[in-house]
Amino acid sequence: MIASDLRSGVERLGDMIAEATIIVPFTGAGISTECGIPDFRSPGGLWTRNRPIPFDEFVASVEARDEAWRRRFAMEATFAAAKPGRGHRALASLYKVGKIPAVITQNIDNLHQVSGFAADHVVELHGNTTYARCIGCGQAYDLPWVKARFEASGAPDCTICDEPVKTATISFGQAMPEDEMRRAAELSQACDLFIAIGSSLVVWPAAGFPQLAKNSGAQLVIINNEPTEQDDMADLVIRFDIGETLGPFVGN
Repeated sequence: MIASDLRSGVERLGDMIAEATIIVPFTGAGISTECGIPDFRSPGGLWTRNRPIPFDEFVASVEARDEAWRRRFAMEATFAAAKPGRGHRALASLYKVGKIPAVITQNIDNLHQVSGFAADHVVELHGNTTYARCIGCGQAYDLPWVKARFEASGAPDCTICDEPVKTATISFGQAMPEDEMRRAAELSQACDLFIAIGSSLVVWPAAGFPQLAKNSGAQLVIINNEPTEQDDMADLVIRFDIGETLGPFVGN
């Protein structure tokens, strides 16, 4: 069912939320655009202006690593200024009252944690850009340390194993995180309401979770400005602004 107008869509969503016992949200870039975080994939997005740097290129090339860190620090003010939007706050409200056990996200901006989710209850399929990790031993580094090293002598290497340090995100060609993928699958199979929010649902294997939830007996809601390839199997599709759609569910 595609909601014909925002009001009826919100009312139906409210009924589904009230009836559900376990709700699992799945969030993509669209939930963060009102927070000032750009959508990388959409027309006019960053990836239409700057070709993404694949993981193997990052590993093989000092120049690629320098460019990757240059781009990240060019975005620092944007990420630092971003605050959770109405969508984040609505999900955090449902989490605090026990409706949501965890959120699955394709986003890397840390805004679910800032909104009130415990870090252990944010399943980050594509990592997190607010800190860095060694690609060898996994040692974590904060960004001010990386920035100081980068400005002094270029992209840094790990102080423990000398392997390159990169943002704690998943790049093209890099293996998906096994623990996060397993947890996302378990959550999708255990819920009775799965809400996909602001995702184009074209990036696999992450895009498989709505279908897994539906096949496991959950109702499926898709909230996205543009149509997706999975709309036909959804119980409710809301093609209106995410903040306006979820705003009524923000708790006090």
